[in-house]
Amino acid sequence: MTRLFRILLACLVLANCALLVAPAALADSSQPNFGPNVYIFNPSMPQSQIQATVDALASQQVSNQFGTQRYALLFEPGTYGSSAAPLNFQLGYYTAVAGLGASPNDVVINGSIDVYNQCLSGSCIALINFWRSLSNLTINVTNPTFGCHTGEFWAVSQAAPMRRVKVNGLTTLMDYCTQPSFASGGFIADSEFDNSTVINGSQQQWIVRNSKLDGWTNGVWNQVFSGVVGAPAQCFPAQPPCGPYTTVATSPVTREAPYLYIDSEGDYRVFVPAVQSNSSGTTWASGATPGSSVSIRKFFVAQPTDSVEEINEALGSGMNLILTPGVYNLERTIRVTRPDTVVLGLGFPTLIPENGIVSMKVDRAKGMLISGIIFDAGPTTSPVLLRVGSGHARSDNDASDPSALHDVFFRIGGAAAGSATTSLVINSDNVILDDIWAWRADHGNGVGWTINTADTGLIVNGDNVTAYGLFVEHYQKYEVIWNGNGGTDIFFQNEMPYDPPSQAAWMEAPGVDGWAAFKVDNSVTSFSGYGMGSYSFFNQGVDIFAANAFEVPATLPPASLHDLLTIFLSTAGSGGILNVINNTGGSSTIANPDIPVTVVSYP
Repeated sequence: MTRLFRILLACLVLANCALLVAPAALADSSQPNFGPNVYIFNPSMPQSQIQATVDALASQQVSNQFGTQRYALLFEPGTYGSSAAPLNFQLGYYTAVAGLGASPNDVVINGSIDVYNQCLSGSCIALINFWRSLSNLTINVTNPTFGCHTGEFWAVSQAAPMRRVKVNGLTTLMDYCTQPSFASGGFIADSEFDNSTVINGSQQQWIVRNSKLDGWTNGVWNQVFSGVVGAPAQCFPAQPPCGPYTTVATSPVTREAPYLYIDSEGDYRVFVPAVQSNSSGTTWASGATPGSSVSIRKFFVAQPTDSVEEINEALGSGMNLILTPGVYNLERTIRVTRPDTVVLGLGFPTLIPENGIVSMKVDRAKGMLISGIIFDAGPTTSPVLLRVGSGHARSDNDASDPSALHDVFFRIGGAAAGSATTSLVINSDNVILDDIWAWRADHGNGVGWTINTADTGLIVNGDNVTAYGLFVEHYQKYEVIWNGNGGTDIFFQNEMPYDPPSQAAWMEAPGVDGWAAFKVDNSVTSFSGYGMGSYSFFNQGVDIFAANAFEVPATLPPASLHDLLTIFLSTAGSGGILNVINNTGGSSTIANPDIPVTVVSYP
């Protein structure tokens, strides 16, 4: 596809050709073919054209929750906007904004990149502000004429990560300018906030990992900090004026997400960050992020029109993979077979399996990095959407070169009817899960107890698996099953399914009501958990109960789990969760709505 054709196609999609030709046409002619939905800006472009482009995309995407359009907005190194003429724009669904510098300091936005409440039926909330991202740049907050919205507003919920971002100025994670401003996020990693406190506001839960804060205000139910310089002190449950904070001084093992950048010669490359142990703060605080760089020539840059056969041939020949924005309908499984392969999504590429296949299989998991992809369920039930490691190959992944999944999201229904027995299976040892949202849809298209069926969001069979920011919601049996030893989960957010039609239809075993949200197998001898919450709201008008939110072996070492909670989400309803963990901790029902029921340490 020629560059001119791609520009014209983008114009047709957005119905605004006069405004959009200039930014695409002025991009570096040596760039790879990232397709029509990747916009690359450089500082020499007229700001009016950049502004027109980002505003047109926002106009289309801010309310486009289940649309098929996908975009990446990439900024070459340099400065954009000024104090007199800032660059301010909103970020909508399925839009990724990223700097193309080697460091977040290389791309500077004088302005703001904002996410506001959506006002629906008179209620203004951020509860459904999903599937967008911001990474690898600096924002000098400049929007003094915005009235109440003065500041960097990042009012998001699940699947909206912020990575490698430096913000100078006020940052708020809620949009307090319209009410009731409810929000249900979120995830920040490898980022720095200076010269102002971060306002957490109405965010029900949040995780910040390996970052630097210049202050943090309040919390609702569950705020987790892992390896964060300037994090608030441990305070769980909330004891006003502090909490509810779970603070882990260092992150046990991390590996930051790979990212696209332009080197000093003007060539595109992908940076692969190195593994860190017992770390805190950003990877770039004292200079360059440790790791290695891979030429773009070693990547197959796929378009949604490419066949899986072409993709697999490239992977099999030793290439890495970039998935450009769009929806990929898969007639066969994508097979990632070579250790240390990078699979990088730009602009939330979405994989949909046909005929009940598995969307992606990672046969050998040593050093694999999978990042920035949505896995949708197809209309025919798949056994699993993403499998990492084969059942007999767990030892292929070692602690010195761990595999990692970053910003990998799963969806059962919502966009369209779909079904999968399990969303994600981890069979390999030493895998890092870094911002995972597995969602059986509670709203949208193709939603119902017998329509978007799905048993479990995540099954971990490997040993020494570490998860940060694990969001798993509405599955119909155990939502997480953890079978491996030596595992760690830092932050867990769960809502049990809203829609069991009866108690009889939702029973773990005879005499055991419901299903636990998080099940650690009885064979496991070591597991650690920090800041883990499970919530209930049953909307079928009948009593539905879960006996426990968490089930773990009582033989785990003392204090293996820290800061657990349950909540009954409705002030007018029935049913609830009877115990926090293993028949202990008390119940959350209509008798105590919206009040966390906590267990600080178990066993």
